[in-house]
Amino acid sequence: MDKIDRKILAELQKDGRLSLTELGDRIGLSLSPCHRRVRALEEAGVISDYRATINPASVGLNFSAIVFVTLRSTDRDSVQSFEKAVPQIPEVIQAQRLFGDPDFLLHVMTSDVGAFQKLYDESLSTLPSVLRLTSTLVMKSIVQGRPLPF
Repeated sequence: MDKIDRKILAELQKDGRLSLTELGDRIGLSLSPCHRRVRALEEAGVISDYRATINPASVGLNFSAIVFVTLRSTDRDSVQSFEKAVPQIPEVIQAQRLFGDPDFLLHVMTSDVGAFQKLYDESLSTLPSVLRLTSTLVMKSIVQGRPLPF
């Protein structure tokens, strides 16, 4: 990846809806080489997808929580079962495996505290191999969806 590829990525992180012509103009490339480079970045998996960023409150998602998960056992089967089950819960908008204790961090969004309690009781607590869930409420998002720093 060279300086031009990094410029392409920086511009697409700012605005993923840029046409290839607009992108080329911004970075100083004509349409054809710009298209080749973008296609190569997509094929290499550097660019994985394009999407719209939606304001959660505008669609009724007013409650955000971070849930720390400790598993009973961290053997391969337990971890794989947990990691396979988590993506089936749409309210989990981010899930990360951690070193140490706890084992996982889940970012959850629901409409309100009642919806979160129901999700907690009926879905999160029933995930495979869960020993303990510890939740903290998000008061305010300060940095979110920031472009990668390169």
